[in-house]
Amino acid sequence: MRVAVLDDYQQVAHRFADWASLGAEVDFLDRHLPDDDAVVAALAGYDVVVAMRERTPFTTARLARLPDLRLLVTTGRANAAIDLDAARERGVVVCGTGSPTNATPELTWALILALLRHVPAEDRAVRDGGWQHTVGADLAGRRLGVVGLGRLGTRVARVGAAFDMDVVAWSTHLDAAHAAEVGVRAVTKDELFATADVVTVHYKLSARSVGIVGAGDLARMKPTAYLVNTSRGALVDTDALLAALHDGRIAGAGLDVYDAEPLPADHRLRSAPRTVLTPHLGYVTEATYETFYGEAVEDVAAWAAGSPVRVLT
Repeated sequence: MRVAVLDDYQQVAHRFADWASLGAEVDFLDRHLPDDDAVVAALAGYDVVVAMRERTPFTTARLARLPDLRLLVTTGRANAAIDLDAARERGVVVCGTGSPTNATPELTWALILALLRHVPAEDRAVRDGGWQHTVGADLAGRRLGVVGLGRLGTRVARVGAAFDMDVVAWSTHLDAAHAAEVGVRAVTKDELFATADVVTVHYKLSARSVGIVGAGDLARMKPTAYLVNTSRGALVDTDALLAALHDGRIAGAGLDVYDAEPLPADHRLRSAPRTVLTPHLGYVTEATYETFYGEAVEDVAAWAAGSPVRVLT
């Protein structure tokens, strides 16, 4: 059995699970595979592929060109980049893993605090010999607007309340009773964007939610307000966000996710003003990797034994 572990950017996957227990040839790929030909060339001959989240898509066309593939394991409980119907038709079993809920909300607050207190700029200034160039904004008494009040959005909202923020939320099918249970007030989308001092996005990506934060929403934001997105890049209209940043219509943005990942070297966001950018670190923690890779090994072992677990197809 040959196993390929994809997108091991930090070259650490080997130490977060007992891969040797599989008794298989396991290879760790630490470079992104940018197109169909690269994916096919790299994965030819592998029986099993372990995919990291949605870094490498497995479309109908790609699956058709991987005749040796029998098991596809994705980290996390779902992966929108895998065509499950095509996998099923080709007899490829797709399994998932658990996914801790603490990591991304914690990074969300790192971005919020970095934005409001100008941490990156002041860090650079201190290293260059400077001292106190900016005046930070406060959280207490300000409004936090949470777009999407699911597992992650709820955790972010609770931290906002701990900072003595006024927390409001919106989603297409938000249950006002659930919002009230976690101390959050449900509002309309227009009200959230028009009144929040910090807007943070925690929405599931689907065909219907692409661009759910659009030019009109950004135009409603106060010029002193910040936008944070640790969910999926496609949820926010990137062109509209860039225009709002360059025109000074919002105070800034903290982004961990992008339309294209890895973010191209010449992407306009890299030079956008008043931004804090991180390379999709939301899930990248020790505890998350222990869950992802530990359960991925369990998935492979169970499949090899004829009793697959955590099957998605």
